[in-house]
Amino acid sequence: MIEITDYQSLLAVGRQQQDPQRFLFVFLQVSLPTDHDDADKQKFHSGQGGELQAIMCVDKDLAELTNFADLVTESEQMEQDWSMVLIACLSGNNGTVPGPDEAEQPLKMMVQTVQSGGDLSKYLAFDKQGDLLHFS
Repeated sequence: MIEITDYQSLLAVGRQQQDPQRFLFVFLQVSLPTDHDDADKQKFHSGQGGELQAIMCVDKDLAELTNFADLVTESEQMEQDWSMVLIACLSGNNGTVPGPDEAEQPLKMMVQTVQSGGDLSKYLAFDKQGDLLHFS
């Protein structure tokens, strides 16, 4: 079994699954909350704290995915600045890849989890440079 240490190993694990995978992406922006105080502001400007906002989401068949640089390039065409991306996988059944319709509800649930400040540790997250992030 491959340990997921970067985007390429994530794709490799996806290709090893018995059933085909559809990948779900929620792109996030980190911002300073409107009700922040000076301590929040200092933490935010030092790269800590802030609140996450989902700004766009997409689902992709594993066959459409190549590398992280291509994902970033494609996302830039949407002209939305983002700082991290959450990724989840949706497994197919009996050799059939889940379709975009099947991905809609899980994507909505991912966005809701972000909006409600829920537990994001069940998702993989990468920053815009492709580094794997860990939530604590």
